[in-house]
Amino acid sequence: MNLNSFARVVGLSVGMVAVAAGATPVAAAPADRSATVRADGSSVFADVAEKVRPAVVFIRTERAFRSERGQQNEAPFDFFREFFPDGEQRQRNRRVPGGGSGFVFDDEGRILTNYHVIRDADKITVMLDHNDDDDSVGEEYEARVVGFDRHTDIAIIQVDGPKHLPKVKLGDSDAMRVGDWVMAIGTPFGQLQGTVTVGIVSAKGRSDLNIVGGDATYQNYIQTDASINFGNSGGPLVNLDGEAIGINTAINPSGQGIGFAIPINMAKNIMAELIASGHVRYGYLGIVLQELDEELASGMGLDVKHGIVVREVQPGTAAASAGLRTGDVIVRFDGDDVRDDGKFRLMVASTPVGKSVPVVVYRDGKERVINVTLGEKPDDQPVASAPEPASDAWLGLHVEDATRGEVRREFRLDRGQTGVVVVDVEEGSPAEEAEIMPGDVITEVYSHEVKSMEDYVSVSEKLKQRKDPIAFLVKRGRNTTFVTVLPERR
Repeated sequence: MNLNSFARVVGLSVGMVAVAAGATPVAAAPADRSATVRADGSSVFADVAEKVRPAVVFIRTERAFRSERGQQNEAPFDFFREFFPDGEQRQRNRRVPGGGSGFVFDDEGRILTNYHVIRDADKITVMLDHNDDDDSVGEEYEARVVGFDRHTDIAIIQVDGPKHLPKVKLGDSDAMRVGDWVMAIGTPFGQLQGTVTVGIVSAKGRSDLNIVGGDATYQNYIQTDASINFGNSGGPLVNLDGEAIGINTAINPSGQGIGFAIPINMAKNIMAELIASGHVRYGYLGIVLQELDEELASGMGLDVKHGIVVREVQPGTAAASAGLRTGDVIVRFDGDDVRDDGKFRLMVASTPVGKSVPVVVYRDGKERVINVTLGEKPDDQPVASAPEPASDAWLGLHVEDATRGEVRREFRLDRGQTGVVVVDVEEGSPAEEAEIMPGDVITEVYSHEVKSMEDYVSVSEKLKQRKDPIAFLVKRGRNTTFVTVLPERR
């Protein structure tokens, strides 16, 4: 399948992704671009907002958080496993809320959003935009998941309520230029529904980013300075014709005024497969990569300026069948230059399963062309077993390293989050008395910075015998606060 909207875009049938024939899209009439040169520039932006806002929804989610504990030496992730209960186990159930934005794109009540907005949700409620003329709350409908793709952070949900809801027309993200005006619409912070912000396209094709929001494997973002805040995820980024040209997805935690959106052309191809089958198939080579820099190229005796090096060929894969070898330097794939490993992974994933493509490699100092028939990306391997809990559940806390991928996904932590995350709290413990909860991220203990499990173990060993209060710096959601734990209650 094709993901890359900036390289080798494959056309998609109108019947699968475009607004159905005969429908009346929200943004039917093009905006007058000459209005952007007016002194205040307000009319065109107001017109676009008026057209698009009714189709943008707030998505409220709930998921169950279940803690099951038996013996004290259980690994900290045993409570995620499904097994028959016994008399010694105690079970606690919590409902964890979440939310984000989305937008209706067809007459069937389908809504486009981010996967991370609805991930693990067992209840999804969609709230329509309210009327600007009063303080009424918009209508609410239950929604179900049509399909999702975590590799691109795209999901489709559908309301089973009325059809022919207001909808957003899908535009052409390839036609957008750096400097073009765009508008972001969503529900920042889960409260300010229908918020509109305006900016420009700052850049295209951004990848390999450490960003807050999505955790996509394949990144090809539109960068914008239109304000995108927490809760905007899943809302549309629209052009001055009121057409969605992106899905607002993430922000840069280290910079103000920098947000990222998934290009709508990339999303269209994903949407087609999700509607048809509920999942997405990706092309797969079966190699381990290393980027080629000038020093490595010189050391290999190659006079090439770009490419990636094959470090390993996995047996039984498309690469092995085609004859790719360790040490091959791939410089072109299906006619496109290979510049870096991130873009190369996207190129491979974008290629339809079963398609034969020419791969240009340097081997033994000579250029060769090897035809490779792409396989299908296998399901992710099961995660490794979790290590034993740190510091014997000090103060009743079971924690795990917040940087671990499976931990970050389970607790919806931001990329780049450091510290340790609380995975369980023992009943009646000092930590429970202090109201520390599963999902809290501990970043400091007793004025000692905690960036890793090693830091946490070190400080907990030093304070094991302490009877006086201990201050923990805890991050819960977007808020950070100090919590005082009294060890003598143990």
